[in-house]
Amino acid sequence: MAKLQKTVQPRAWQRMLSGRRLDLLDPSPFDIEIEDIAHGLARVARWNGQTYGDHAFSVAQHCMVVEDILAQLKPGIAQRWRLAALLHDAPEYVVGDLISPFKAAVGLDYKSLENKLLAAIHLRFGLPAHLPEETTALIKRADKASAYFEATQLAGFSTREGLEFFGSPRGLAAVKLSPLPAAKAQREFVERFKSLLPGASQNR
Repeated sequence: MAKLQKTVQPRAWQRMLSGRRLDLLDPSPFDIEIEDIAHGLARVARWNGQTYGDHAFSVAQHCMVVEDILAQLKPGIAQRWRLAALLHDAPEYVVGDLISPFKAAVGLDYKSLENKLLAAIHLRFGLPAHLPEETTALIKRADKASAYFEATQLAGFSTREGLEFFGSPRGLAAVKLSPLPAAKAQREFVERFKSLLPGASQNR
């Protein structure tokens, strides 16, 4: 009689430095900690590391720039939506930062995983799983503006190329970027997060 072979499911969780085990396929808000997010994002490089400077321009720093730009685009916007802007790329602390052309090549499965993780992150920190369309559109606009400044200041794009790929950052004061060391980006990200929590002062 033939023996039944036991099917071994591949491991789908990642152990975090906090000790949490995050299931990447079915993430629970209870397994998400801001310290893990900050640590990971501060060590993930934007533009696959192809930027000028002694340090990589991290996703953590990018998220802070996007939050700054959002506040410029809509002064007085609710603090919770600024928090959403800060966390807009938070899933990359475990899935990494794929450049946009590669994301398109990978297809919807990658985006689905990313969106599921972002929804869990939102719930963990008191945000709705899915943001209002107007807020999502505003964050995307701030994200594109940040990408323009990063591309033209750090990633070797000409102004013409920046305008072609990311559009003009209209209505914004010029943003001057200087990549931060990972430890500093991590620390500042956590500080920014705490300043945007419900009940925290909006003054920085």
